[in-house]
Amino acid sequence: MEWLVPLADLDYGEEEEAAVISVLRSKWLTMGAVTEKFEDAFRTLTQSAYAIAVSNATEALHIALIACGIGRGDDVIVPSLTFVATANAVLYTGANVIFADINSPQDLTISVQDIARKITPKTKAIIVMHYAGYPCEMAKIYDLAKANNIYIIEDAAHAPGAIADGKPVGTYGDIGCFSFFSNKNLATGEGGMLTTQDAELAKKLLLLRSHGMTSLTYDRHRGHAYSYDVVALGYNYRIDEIRAALGIEQLLKLENNNYRRSLANSQYRMDLENVIEVPFAKPKDKPAYHLMPVLLPKGTNREAFQGYMKSVGIQTSIHYPPIHLFSYYKELFKNIDHKLPVTEDVASREVTLPLFPTMTGEQIELVTHHVKIGLDQAD
Repeated sequence: MEWLVPLADLDYGEEEEAAVISVLRSKWLTMGAVTEKFEDAFRTLTQSAYAIAVSNATEALHIALIACGIGRGDDVIVPSLTFVATANAVLYTGANVIFADINSPQDLTISVQDIARKITPKTKAIIVMHYAGYPCEMAKIYDLAKANNIYIIEDAAHAPGAIADGKPVGTYGDIGCFSFFSNKNLATGEGGMLTTQDAELAKKLLLLRSHGMTSLTYDRHRGHAYSYDVVALGYNYRIDEIRAALGIEQLLKLENNNYRRSLANSQYRMDLENVIEVPFAKPKDKPAYHLMPVLLPKGTNREAFQGYMKSVGIQTSIHYPPIHLFSYYKELFKNIDHKLPVTEDVASREVTLPLFPTMTGEQIELVTHHVKIGLDQAD
């Protein structure tokens, strides 16, 4: 379908085209010098000691958990209001998922109080998710985790460039995990990044990324090694040079594009004031403004509202159906009452409006105009 206003759009131009052509002409497509340059640039962005590129953020979450020693018999606390990969990655390790509620309809990030209630001697890690690009309460979560000797993994898929309590998102926890999926602030189609300040964790992540091998194909190509050993059970989670090249160009645009997202967010808030509930009204940190979530009034027919928006060419979405209500997870935890009342209320009313850095003021006015009509028709 051809949308008048799509949910997301790419800021791609001649720079990305030239970067890809340069890789093709180099005839080195697998992970190499361009990937190293991308990692260096991302390390600078996040003020991290280490940045390790992978094929997607799900893989990042998976090996982050393994590097932290998470496995069968362990519990990992995660939000349910997130993409299913956040919880799936825990199950890949054999560990158990413990769902925590979110703060409120105004703050859709994981609740520190509910995390505290759900910590047991089996809890080995917390995965926080910076929903829509708004940082979680990282200082409080950090204090809670360290008091209980628990790892923190940041699912920062929505939040490259965001700041939490004066520190770049992805550096408060033990490991940060970023996504470069096509709708993300920094988009390469697929792709992800791990960040850490810990040398031992970085060493483990590097091995896990590439089959547990002590040297890579690119090392041998440069004459730095002739053979290799395998010292751990690893995976083929490497990124390629084409996506790394796209990442470099997108990273150069990130700060400005996040600023443009913030301007669009501000216009939305002004236009929708007293019309619909818009979460994160007064963020205390610096968000990345990845999504534009709104909450329909209770009793509104969401399907009818989204159907109307579609009929006038405006794409909307839902972020997210709660993981604990998916069929697989309901069957897996059929004897457990997760007690997530805020998550369930918010998730039943949330609609995501279009937001992207190249969005025009006229497009925002068109969306907000039809939001008002759609609310009347779906009442």
